Amino acid sequence: MTEHIVLLAGGVGSRLFPISTPERPKQFLDLLGCGKSLIRITYERFLQASPDAHFWVVTGSNYTRLVREQIPEIPEDQILAEPVGRNTAPCIAYACRKISKLYPDANVVVAPSDAYVPDSAAFAASIREALDFTAGREAVVCLGIAPRSPHTGYGYIKASALPGKVVKVEAFKEKPELSVAERYLSEGGYWWNAGIFVWNVCTIEGELRRYAPQICEVMDALDPSFNTPSEQNALEELFPQCPKISIDYAVMEQSSVVYMLAADWEWSDLGSFEAIEQITGRNPLKNI
Repeated sequence: MTEHIVLLAGGVGSRLFPISTPERPKQFLDLLGCGKSLIRITYERFLQASPDAHFWVVTGSNYTRLVREQIPEIPEDQILAEPVGRNTAPCIAYACRKISKLYPDANVVVAPSDAYVPDSAAFAASIREALDFTAGREAVVCLGIAPRSPHTGYGYIKASALPGKVVKVEAFKEKPELSVAERYLSEGGYWWNAGIFVWNVCTIEGELRRYAPQICEVMDALDPSFNTPSEQNALEELFPQCPKISIDYAVMEQSSVVYMLAADWEWSDLGSFEAIEQITGRNPLKNI
């Protein structure tokens, strides 16, 4: 079974404007002051988890040059350019269908390209455990982070779990209102969704067909063009027909085969200036 890492890098990072701009969004910036962009750090972190993995990046067509510059190790034909942003479900469906055409036994990790995880070794151990779990099962594994506050910007996963254990998910709830998030924390047993998903291509294809048939219809129409010279033209014509929906709403909230691995490592999505300052000890706006 081959292993594949799909990095999602199409966002514009609007919450960090004016540092993050549509021309050069946060995943391509050195927000941590370490001499590397967030997407480069993410790539190196996943290399530690799966050194022989095939890496793919899904990004906007205007960012492919930045991906090539910052991760030259990734083959150009594994940098997938969305003609328009349609949220995460369509781009994940596209990447996984394309991978399955070439590697029918693929085991896949899908992850954001802009998170902060300082303990790469602990992170790698979690990814390895999740990949081992999905290799021989019909299962979708998401990674849960112990919540530190009633944050309304994250999805929540309800699961009776201890760090390092893969367990069945009781409920998957996308970004709640503040009062609901406060109730989740008071009740306990809820985890932040880190946006990292692990599955084999057969499982995600089945779940997308079951819960997101409109997206699969577009992928079926695109299918004959995959890995041919006509792929990009077909993508530009057909991809915009996909509904604009996240994988969380499209699949995760409905699927009956969702599991969670509780993480025991520090994580941040670096989604605010305050989050960056807490980690780096400096105000990122001061040098503007």
